[in-house]
Amino acid sequence: MMDQAHGLRRLFAASKARFVPVVSNPRVMGAGVLLEGLCAAFGELGLHTLVVDAGELSPQPSELAQVDLSNCVERLSPRVSYLAARGLPLRYINANGSAAAFLEAVADAAPQADVILLHAPAAELARVVALREVRPLLLADTEPASVTEAYAGMKWLTQRAGLMVYSLLMACHPQLRVATRIAQQLHSCADGFLGAVLRDWACLDPRTAHHAPLTPELRHLARELLLAAPPGAALEAASDATPLRPARTVSSPFLAAH
Repeated sequence: MMDQAHGLRRLFAASKARFVPVVSNPRVMGAGVLLEGLCAAFGELGLHTLVVDAGELSPQPSELAQVDLSNCVERLSPRVSYLAARGLPLRYINANGSAAAFLEAVADAAPQADVILLHAPAAELARVVALREVRPLLLADTEPASVTEAYAGMKWLTQRAGLMVYSLLMACHPQLRVATRIAQQLHSCADGFLGAVLRDWACLDPRTAHHAPLTPELRHLARELLLAAPPGAALEAASDATPLRPARTVSSPFLAAH
């Protein structure tokens, strides 16, 4: 594990920022703890993470965001910065309906960031990262409503943004059997009805002590998300790219009963 971590640090040393899209899920209790855990896993690799928080329940951006985005970035720790950004991606939509320019604006505002974690609803993410080399992270807990919401986000991004590979982070104890069943259900429905893949998953118990060691599964998930997002790949895509539209309507088969 140490050799792999060292190799990742060398790989990222002179790279552009990597974008990790996280599909916000207002049904998840403890979603903030999940984001903190992910930042901690990136921090163990020596990386600085900027959390761009544009979820449905996130704080509104400062009025200064329209003038100088960099002054709105808050330093939370040596390895984590934070940008309140609810609704902010939509301010960057061009005539084609793409908000890809938001990525460049955020990267310019936080040049110290090695990882930019964009936490936003699926509908906004689709306009920002359509057809880019990224792997969205779904959030859920053990409640059926949260799992249904996670599947809906995957469905939207698959149809509207052409993103076909996903990861999952659940707010629950890693040893709960129901967590395995939820991951298996999402994997089966993604493959059978969307043609998508749930590549990996991990759990983080929101009740875990703040300084408790991270689980191997969470560390693995964090590394996979980074390796799935080549440095600068999201910025290299044309800023005038047009978000996709579904060719047909796919009814939701997902049943969250577990």
